[in-house]
Amino acid sequence: MLEEALTRGWDNFIGRRDGPMSFRFLVQPAVAIFFAVRAGLMDARQNKPPFLWAWLSNPSTRRERSRQVWTDVGTVFVAALNLDAIYQVFVHAGIFTFELLFTATVLAVVPYVVSRGLVTRVATWAGVGRQVVAPTEDDEQTEK
Repeated sequence: MLEEALTRGWDNFIGRRDGPMSFRFLVQPAVAIFFAVRAGLMDARQNKPPFLWAWLSNPSTRRERSRQVWTDVGTVFVAALNLDAIYQVFVHAGIFTFELLFTATVLAVVPYVVSRGLVTRVATWAGVGRQVVAPTEDDEQTEK
C-alpha cells in the first residue's frame, strides 16, 4: 500500500508541471529562495555557519534554527499546501495527504534550506561578514 502511494504520488507530482496551476512550480520556490537569500546574508554578516551544516552538526541550536525556517518559509509552505489541496480536489476529486506534504516540502522547504546554505557560503567567501577596520589617528602616529 505504501509503495503504491509513493508511486502514485511521484507520478502525480511529475504530471503537475504541465497541468493546471503549474505557475506554482516557479513562484513558490522563487519566494522561498528570496527568503533564503535574505537569511543567508544575515547569517554571513553574523559569522554564523551555513544553515544545514549547523542544523545537522550542532543539536543545541537545532530548535532555534528550525524555528527560523518556519518563520521565513512557513507562509510559503502553507500556501503550497493550500494550492496543492485545491489542485487535488479539482484534478483527482480528493486530497492525498502524502502527496500534499511532499509537494509543499519540495516546493518550499527544500529550495529554502539549500539556497540559504549556498548564499551563506558565497557571502562569507566574498567577505560579507568581515569587518573592515579603518586606521585611527593613534595608529598613524605610531607608524611615524
